[in-house]
Amino acid sequence: MPNRWLRHKTNEFEQFVSDVILGKREGTAAAALAALLQSASFFYSGLMQLRLWLYRQRILHDHPLGCLVVVVGNLTWGGTGKTPVVEKFARALQERGRKVAILSRGYKSKAPPFWRKWWHEFNHRDPAPPRVVSDGTRVLLDSEVAGDEPYMLARNLPGVVVLVDKDRVNAGAYAIRQFGCDTLVLDDGFQYLRLKGRLNLLLVDKTNPFGNGFTIPRGILREPVKHLQRASYIFLTKSNGRRDEELEALIRRHNPSAEFIECAHRPQYLQRVGNGERRPLEDLKGRSIACFSGIATPESFERFLTEGGARLVHLRRFLDHHRFTAEDLAEVYAESREAGAEFIVTTEKDAVRLTEASACPLPLYFLRLEIDILRGADDFQDAVGKICFPFGGAPAAPADQLPVNPA
Repeated sequence: MPNRWLRHKTNEFEQFVSDVILGKREGTAAAALAALLQSASFFYSGLMQLRLWLYRQRILHDHPLGCLVVVVGNLTWGGTGKTPVVEKFARALQERGRKVAILSRGYKSKAPPFWRKWWHEFNHRDPAPPRVVSDGTRVLLDSEVAGDEPYMLARNLPGVVVLVDKDRVNAGAYAIRQFGCDTLVLDDGFQYLRLKGRLNLLLVDKTNPFGNGFTIPRGILREPVKHLQRASYIFLTKSNGRRDEELEALIRRHNPSAEFIECAHRPQYLQRVGNGERRPLEDLKGRSIACFSGIATPESFERFLTEGGARLVHLRRFLDHHRFTAEDLAEVYAESREAGAEFIVTTEKDAVRLTEASACPLPLYFLRLEIDILRGADDFQDAVGKICFPFGGAPAAPADQLPVNPA
C-alpha cells in the first residue's frame, strides 16, 4: 500500500510539472514553478548554443563513419510522430537495396548493470558492443530492455538491423563491421552532433510546432528555434492538408533553403493485442469504446478514434513512456467495463509495454498509423529518392564511402 501511494503521488507531481510546462495549470504554485523553470531554461539554452559553437569551431569533433547517415529528429521533446517516419524511411531505403541499421539511444530502456560495462572495459580495449534489438532476422530483446521505439521498429522491419547505445558512433561502427550495413538511420538524432549526418531530416508538428518558445525545462524545445538552420529537409507532420504560411515564414527566417515535405499520420486498422487479428476502421463507427495511452500528445490519438465515429465512454492518460503496472491495467480494464465499453483501444507504442493483456476482460486493440505524403513529393518513395538519391538510382555504395575506422 505505501508503495502504491508513493507511486500515485509521484505520478501526480510529474503530471503537475508537465501541465505547467504545457501551460495547462494556473495558480500560485504553478506560477512559482514556471518562474523557477524559466530561469533554468535560459541556462540550458545557453549551454545548447555553446555546445553547437564548440562543434562548429572544431573544438569538439564529430566522427564520420564513411557511409550514408540519415538523421531523423526534432527540436521539441516528443510528440512529432517520429517513429512512423523512421520506420517508413528505413523500409524505403531497404527496398532500394541498402543494408540499413537504425541507431537509437533507447530512451527509458533498461540499461545493462554498471558492473557489466565496467568488467568489459577492464578486460577489453574496445568499447562495449551496443544492445542488438534486431540482427535483421530476429528480434532479440523485449521493449523493457530495448526501449519502446527500438522494439517496435525491430518488430515491424524484418531485414533491418536495430541497435541501442547512447554512444551512437560506437553503434554505427558496430553495424558496419558486424552486419555490413551501408546506411545508418539515426533515430532521434538531431541533437547528437558526434555522428555527422549527410542528411538532417527535422520533424515539426504543425499542431504544436515549438510549444511556448522556451527550451526545457520551461518549454518543450530541446534547443533554440534558430537551430532550424541545421536541417536539410523539414517534415511538417500531423498536417490537416492546409498550408500554414505563418509557420513556414517563421521556419524560412531561420532556414531559407531547406525543402518542406508535408505529411499526415493516417490510421490504417485496429490490431488485436496478443494474436494479431485485424479489424477495419469502420468497426469504430457507432461503437462505445475505451482508450488509454502513455504518449506525449494523447489528444491526436483520441481524435483519430472520435473522427472514426467511436463514442469514447472512458479514457485514461498516463505520462509518456509510462511503464504499466498490473494495478494500472487492472484499473483501466475495470473502469472500461463499468463504463460500458465494447472494446479497448491503445496506441501501438503503448501496446509493446503491455504485460497483462491476456487478463483484459474486453477485446484489446492498438491503432496502427502510417505516414501519407501530402506535399513536397508524390509519395514516400519519391521523397526518399529526392532526399537520398537526388541524381536517381540507388548506388551500391554511397558516394562518400571511406574506409571505416571503428576507433
